[in-house]
Amino acid sequence: MCLIVFAWQRHPDYPLVVAANRDEYLARPAVPAHWWTDAPELLAGRDLEAGGTWMGLSRGGRFAALTNYRDPSRHIEGAPSRGALVRNALEAGDDAETTLKHLATGSAAYAAFNLLVGDGRSLGVLESTTGAVRMLEAGIYGLSNHLLDTPWPKLLKARERLAALLPNLPDDDAALALLRDDTPAPDLHLPDTGVSVEWERWLSSPFIRAPGYGTRCSSLLTVDREGNTRLREWTWDERGEPHGDVTHRFAAQPPPARPSSPAPEAGMPDRRPA
Repeated sequence: MCLIVFAWQRHPDYPLVVAANRDEYLARPAVPAHWWTDAPELLAGRDLEAGGTWMGLSRGGRFAALTNYRDPSRHIEGAPSRGALVRNALEAGDDAETTLKHLATGSAAYAAFNLLVGDGRSLGVLESTTGAVRMLEAGIYGLSNHLLDTPWPKLLKARERLAALLPNLPDDDAALALLRDDTPAPDLHLPDTGVSVEWERWLSSPFIRAPGYGTRCSSLLTVDREGNTRLREWTWDERGEPHGDVTHRFAAQPPPARPSSPAPEAGMPDRRPA
């Protein structure tokens, strides 16, 4: 993904609301969100070039999404696909914080990224450029191709519009209008990420239309307090026009909590494995 705005624990009925755009080269093949045949617990779109994904869910109630960090100087030739990180996060058996800390230990092998992971009870982000794992309090956040809540114009605009539509959920039309906004930012407010000014302009709107590159799909995710999950995904053709529209609904079934080991009695050695 290249733009994710999300509300965490800010709605009385929906603890998680996500609106996101995936931007990618137009020639890179991908398929819309579906239940994977080789990993039946996962619901996600799929990059057909490297096999990973940009955003996904699990039947157990996990959520993960990734954005690239835009800085050409951080390119790593031959680095593994960052899309594998989303799958790894969705298939992990630990809580979100433990999962993020584990993935942080190997993050230097990948080109720079930000990874959001939720387990239904907590939500956090790994920023690979700093190595920091941040567990998030209730709030409305935005993530693009820099750090969490970096105040790029498109992020500020999208985050504000998400806050405005929350009281009216479900409201697909307002969410789609947010994600389809292709108005570029004024030059005065363009970030400087190491690409040309022309590309900064193209990349400055929530919905991107650029030569050979653009917004490929838009997603709206809502999860209610009973775990009822709804994912709607719109896909766009090379002109940025509608190409597909799918909706998935399911009730998350979190795995049972792991039993905790009893504390040793006073005066007795603790023989629990390290």
